[in-house]
Amino acid sequence: MLLQEKKSNLDKIERYIDIKTLVLTIVLVSIGLVVLYSGTATFDSKLTFFNKQILSALIGLAFMAIFAFLPTYVLKASVPIVYGVSIAILIVVLKFGTSAHGTQGWLNIGSFTFQPAELAKVAVLLFLAKHLSKYTTNVGNIMDIFVMLLIVLVPFGLILLQPDFGSAIILVMIFLGVLFWAGFDGYYLYLIFAMLLTGVVALKSTNLFISIAILLSIILIVFRKKIYMYILGVLLIVGVGILSPFVYNNVLASHQQARINVFLNPGSDPQGIGYNVLQSLLAVGSGGIGGKGYLQGTLTQLRYVPMQWSDFIFSIPAEEFGLLGSTALIILLLLMVYRAGIIASLCKDKFYSVLAFGTATMFLFHIFVNIGMVIGIFPVMGIPLPFISQGGTSLIINMSLAGLLMNAYRSTKK
Repeated sequence: MLLQEKKSNLDKIERYIDIKTLVLTIVLVSIGLVVLYSGTATFDSKLTFFNKQILSALIGLAFMAIFAFLPTYVLKASVPIVYGVSIAILIVVLKFGTSAHGTQGWLNIGSFTFQPAELAKVAVLLFLAKHLSKYTTNVGNIMDIFVMLLIVLVPFGLILLQPDFGSAIILVMIFLGVLFWAGFDGYYLYLIFAMLLTGVVALKSTNLFISIAILLSIILIVFRKKIYMYILGVLLIVGVGILSPFVYNNVLASHQQARINVFLNPGSDPQGIGYNVLQSLLAVGSGGIGGKGYLQGTLTQLRYVPMQWSDFIFSIPAEEFGLLGSTALIILLLLMVYRAGIIASLCKDKFYSVLAFGTATMFLFHIFVNIGMVIGIFPVMGIPLPFISQGGTSLIINMSLAGLLMNAYRSTKK
């Protein structure tokens, strides 16, 4: 009887708030603060990084609450405004922004630093969700695809001008994830993936590029398209691989070339940008199975790992808590992705469904790339680990997305 009463009370609470998403968010933010303290306390005696992150978490908590209970009609009506503001700020940052690590992507507002590219991710996701929620929209229609491309390409181009390739590629992944969820033909999504893969492989080795291109072209047969579509697909896969070295040598900035070169060969620049990757690999490996203990990580406590509070923050739990602790953190992060996917499948309103799945895509790509950077399987792109990496704008945006997920879940209970 008591058990039934508790379950009934829990059901009543879940009509208004998604407890699972709320608990996951609080747990991840708390872990992020614990890890950040470990990564900065030895050199930041005033705990500037840590205190700013706590302030950002409190602001994020307020935004999470607002978005969790924001009426649907208000949220949908505000989408064009949010998108327009994000575009305007992206233009402003190109003129008045401050630079760091070769990217002019931050605005200083008093003592607070704001990164407009983070807002652009949410703005694009909201706009795509609103466009796809129209009953007249069809992802098989060329005009609807063109509108969606335009929604993505405007902020994509402005972010590339900073230049911030990492944030720009996130917009592409959100676009692809949303297309997949909306029922877009898997052949074209596979083709995009295949072109990206051959483009990277072509920079590594000509022989490897030829082998991968042949394999990817054979897989195209599975989609059973007409012969002219198959030939077009093969030409695109091979063509991107051929053009990739030209783009690398003539389009990318020197620091972007260096990052890709280190990704392809981490030992090529051990005293330069490769140093970051090599030191993070050493920190991860030195943690072993159980880790060295909290605040006992040799490489991270002595600050051998550059940017260990942001881009390479995963090296801290990997060294201090080892394989077991870092795996537990990955599981928690993936549970957030899974939760977003579950909410997307539950939502009857297509706007919320697309929004939730786009959020899952965004979180998953952030997790994959950030951890991939730390262990040397992905180029350094300046993409933070959700809820964990130091960065006020990123944390506030991620917590706001958690609020939107809770709002989406609440809509399923109506």
